[in-house]
Amino acid sequence: MSSVNVIERERTLIVNPLKTCQPLGAMFAVMGVHHGLPMVHGSQGCSTFVRYNFARHFREPAEIAVSSLHEDAAVFGGRKNINAGIKNLALRFKPELIGAITTCSSEIIGDDVFGFVDTTKKELKEMSEDVKGLDKIEVIPIPTPSFVGTHFTGYDVGVNSLVTGLANSGESTEKVNIIPGMVNPGDIREIKHILELMGIEGLLLTDTSDPFDSPLRPSTTQTQPYFPKGGTTVDEIRDSANSQGTISLCKYAGSAATSLEKKHDVPAIIDTPPIGLQNTDQFLRNLKKLTDCEIPESILDERGMLVDLIADNAARYLFDKKVAIYGDPDIITGMARFVGELGMEPTMVCTGANSKTFTPDMEKISKETGTDIDVLFEQDMRSFEIYVKENPVDLMIGPSDGRLLSHDMEIPLIRVGFPVYDRIGYHRHPIVGYNGGMRLMELITNAVLEKYYEPTHWKLQQ
Repeated sequence: MSSVNVIERERTLIVNPLKTCQPLGAMFAVMGVHHGLPMVHGSQGCSTFVRYNFARHFREPAEIAVSSLHEDAAVFGGRKNINAGIKNLALRFKPELIGAITTCSSEIIGDDVFGFVDTTKKELKEMSEDVKGLDKIEVIPIPTPSFVGTHFTGYDVGVNSLVTGLANSGESTEKVNIIPGMVNPGDIREIKHILELMGIEGLLLTDTSDPFDSPLRPSTTQTQPYFPKGGTTVDEIRDSANSQGTISLCKYAGSAATSLEKKHDVPAIIDTPPIGLQNTDQFLRNLKKLTDCEIPESILDERGMLVDLIADNAARYLFDKKVAIYGDPDIITGMARFVGELGMEPTMVCTGANSKTFTPDMEKISKETGTDIDVLFEQDMRSFEIYVKENPVDLMIGPSDGRLLSHDMEIPLIRVGFPVYDRIGYHRHPIVGYNGGMRLMELITNAVLEKYYEPTHWKLQQ
């Protein structure tokens, strides 16, 4: 009988973490706003580290400002820094929105960022008499102390802060709010593709597809700052209170959906990412539940192509292969169910986040697949490495952090999640939806063929 064995980290020390601090997630959310800029209230390293991680994953520059706190701020506070920083951004860039994101340093010294922002907004209003438009800039405080939570909870706080600060009830619309989570541009474009085929107008909270994968084009004038294309506009975020419903495609970022439901009576659905067959089916059911739309033949054809691909290849090449998955708790959940659909065994999953829904989800997948699953909960890559060396697997699925272990153990690694920095173009291709499922199926099968069949070529002749 299938079961789940939860293994928690016994040591205090974290070696090669599978998580980072909250501000990264909040910055990710703000960068999905059209002409939006993150303003980090902390030291210079708080922005530099995040810009570095974004740049090596997306291969795109990330415009992130910082209040540059130094030693004197620990004594006198950082009011002067954040006040000057917001006003400089407003004057030089004229963004539509600034997200004032706190860090461990600003939180520990007790800075009242909400009060600082209110004061700065009043000053911007006064300055608008000389410089038009400054009073129209939205400044949203986002509290993300780095000493609690992870970048996943930071993303949740970021999206929720934007919604609670901007959403405004008005005339009802036919839109559906989608909270995509910390996914890639290719995933968001696939979600848009599904919505378009179903005739549904989606409102992404927020849309990072173009900001993190935009064409390289010069600014229209030499004096205007360059903003990337796309992103969710401030007016669209305001209008999210009037949508037919909200679907969060990750369970770690459901706060905004819950806030809209409680304050504006917008129905909320919080579910697993649409990775693989069953999860994508459920996403379509959720859309149909909110909109009462019909599932078109074009989507059924895409589903049929994925089913056909699985039927043609899974039983022959993938059956009974043992898989270890690590990284984002929600992507792990989606991937574990999908490899189960392929006839593989998700024998071990490892996440660095503290997710209340993660273990119950693994229990469901264990019953569905008939597999005993070891759950490494709030663990790190060191724990993952020790486990794999003691319990051999046939395949690894996760971010690039497992590349050295993959090389040393000669275990194929399918790169999924964030960050992927040792491959080019990963972020442009989806892993969600039926098209994403086909891509994942091809990556997994080709990796298995290369490792376990090419050394004995005669097997491929059968």
